[in-house]
Amino acid sequence: MVILLTAGLAVVTGCQTPQYSGLEEQKMLHSDPLVLHEGDSIRISFPGAPALDSTEPIKRDGRISLKLGGEVNAAGLTVEELEKELVKVCGPQLQVKEVHVSVQSAALSIYVTGAVLRPGKVQSDRPLTALEAIMEAGGFDYTKANQKAVAVIRHEGSTTQRYKLNLKNELSGREVEPFTLKSFDIIYVPEKFAWF
Repeated sequence: MVILLTAGLAVVTGCQTPQYSGLEEQKMLHSDPLVLHEGDSIRISFPGAPALDSTEPIKRDGRISLKLGGEVNAAGLTVEELEKELVKVCGPQLQVKEVHVSVQSAALSIYVTGAVLRPGKVQSDRPLTALEAIMEAGGFDYTKANQKAVAVIRHEGSTTQRYKLNLKNELSGREVEPFTLKSFDIIYVPEKFAWF
């Protein structure tokens, strides 16, 4: 009997959508290592051979083109991982086995759907909050949108996180911690009284 109650409790608590917890969540978001994506622009520096320094866009296939070493996959790697990869690829031709990578601009791709005026993909070269992304999608459809139950769906590896945001508080001028998005987040604005 105790085992059944424990299992039942685990099922019930496992189905809850986490509410956005503000500042603590933001600290966790900003501590994540930056993963490079297509559309990002990166600066590559060779301390021992400055003539090879360049700024390269990550192309749609996830690769960058180098003067030395040809095409190298960059999308999906962190800055540190790409630096190691470039040392492997270019190292045999370098006197100083060192490469530095920095992000010049990061492309952010967000998907917005539901009760907004222009659902679809939103792209930005700067960080966006959930409310800003909705405004980029034309704003709420005020005749239908439930601003108190906006969902952000985030896929990371094999896990999916779902956050429930009350954006009505933010729109009404209350002081709230904005929810900063990550690339490929999905924002769903439900309709009022919709069951989901």
